[in-house]
Amino acid sequence: MSTSPSPQNPASAVWLVAEREIGSKLRSKAFLISTGILLLIALAGILIGGFAGKSPAPDAVAATSQTAAAVESLPNVTVTEVADRAAAERLVLDDEVTAAVLPAEGSPTGIVILAKENPPSSLVMGLSQSPEVEILEPATTNPFVRYIVAIGFGVIFLMAASTFGGTIAQSVVEEKQTRVVELLISAIPTRALLAGKVIGNTVLAMAQILLLAAIAVVGLIVTGQNELLAGIGAPVLWFAVFFLFGFILLASLYSAAAAMVSRQEDIGSTTMPLMMLVMAPYFLVIFFNDNPLVMTVLSYVPFSAPVAMPVRLFVGEAMWWEPLVSLVILLASCIGAILVGAKIYENSLLRMGARVKLGEALRG
Repeated sequence: MSTSPSPQNPASAVWLVAEREIGSKLRSKAFLISTGILLLIALAGILIGGFAGKSPAPDAVAATSQTAAAVESLPNVTVTEVADRAAAERLVLDDEVTAAVLPAEGSPTGIVILAKENPPSSLVMGLSQSPEVEILEPATTNPFVRYIVAIGFGVIFLMAASTFGGTIAQSVVEEKQTRVVELLISAIPTRALLAGKVIGNTVLAMAQILLLAAIAVVGLIVTGQNELLAGIGAPVLWFAVFFLFGFILLASLYSAAAAMVSRQEDIGSTTMPLMMLVMAPYFLVIFFNDNPLVMTVLSYVPFSAPVAMPVRLFVGEAMWWEPLVSLVILLASCIGAILVGAKIYENSLLRMGARVKLGEALRG
C-alpha cells in the first residue's frame, strides 16, 4: 500500500510550501480583484489602440475620365466617375460624395477640387505637388508601434516583479514576526522553504503572463490586427521564457532581502535597491527603444533582458543567436542569485531584532 510522501522529503517540502503560497493568493480577494482589473485594463488598452489605429472609412470622391486615374492612385479613396461638372456638383450637394476632382484649365495642377463645405485634407494633400523623397535607411517598424510594444513588455514585467516581489517580501517578514518560521523550519529544510516560496509565486506570475498573452491575442484578432499578431508571436514567446528566469532571479533576491529584517516597516530599506534594479532598466528601454546600441547592451543585462531582447526581436534588430546568448547569461545570473539568496536567507531567517547587515548575512 502506498503512503503519502513525508514532509521532510525535500521535493515534497518544496511542493507543500508552493501549494501554500498559491492557495493563500487564490483565496485573497485583493489578489483576485487586482488581477481582474489588470486583465481588463490590458484588454481595454489593446481594443482602444486597435480600433484607434484602424484606417478610417474611405472618402467617396467623384471624378471625370480625365481625373479618375489621379484620384484612384490615392490611398483610402473610392471613385465615382461622372460625365461632367454638373453631375459632380449634384453628387457633392446631395452628400453622395465628399468631394469631386475635375479638370481645370489654367490651374497650376490642372485640377480643381469641389466640396460642399470642407474638402478632405487627405485628398488635398494627396493631389498637391510635393518633392520626391528617397529614404536611405527605412524604419523596419512603425515607431509608434515599437514604442507601444516596449511599454507593453516593460509594464508587464515591472508590475509582475514589483507585485509578486513585494508579496514574497511581506510573507517572509510576516512569518518572522509571528514566529511561524520557527515551526516551519523545524519540519522542513530552510532552502526548501525558500524554494517553495519562489516556485509558488513564479507559478502565479507566469499564469498572469499567459492570461495577458491570451487577452492580447483575442484583442488583436477582434480589432483585425492580424499582421501585428503574426509579427509579435515569437517575441511574446521569448518574453515568457525570459520572464520566467528573470522573475526567479528577482524572487530569490526579494526573499533574501526580506529575511534580513524583522518588521514590515523595514522591508523598504532592503528591497528598495532591488526595485531600482528593475525600474532603471524599464525606463531605459522605454526612453531608448529606438537606440540600437543602448538596446543591444540592455538586452544582455539580466535585469533588462526580459524586456529589451523581445523588443529587439520584434523590430528585427537581433540576430538569431543573440537571444540564446542573452538567455545563457540570464540563467547564469539566476543560478548565482539563487545561491547568494539562499545563503542570505538561511543566515538571516532566525535573527530577530535589528536589521542584519549584508556582510553578516553572507558570512553567517
